[in-house]
Amino acid sequence: MPRVIHFELTADNPERAVTFFEKVFGWNINKWGGSADYWLVMTGADDVPGFNGAIMRRTNRGTVTYARDVPSVDEFIQRIVEAGESDITPKMLIPGVGWHAYCKDTEGNTFGIMETDPSAR
Repeated sequence: MPRVIHFELTADNPERAVTFFEKVFGWNINKWGGSADYWLVMTGADDVPGFNGAIMRRTNRGTVTYARDVPSVDEFIQRIVEAGESDITPKMLIPGVGWHAYCKDTEGNTFGIMETDPSAR
């Protein structure tokens, strides 16, 4: 079965999106050396499961929605608000799985944050 190995987020203002994701998630983001407006995103250490991606200037292709595992949905909602965004759904319980919320970044892309907690009821 094919696995997701890379993601691309689109942004009207990629530099603003880079600042947002660095501030909220601590991602390491660097501009690619090529001619395109393309920033490579390292979401974590190579020895930790997950995948990396990119931020690129928005075209007519739309956006990407993805979920990010976080240690605390409440903490990350606060970080997102402090980074300037307020379009966040209320924290939702997924019984036996954990807590989840949908948010938007500075470019209007929807993403999810998930706190795994098998005892959540």
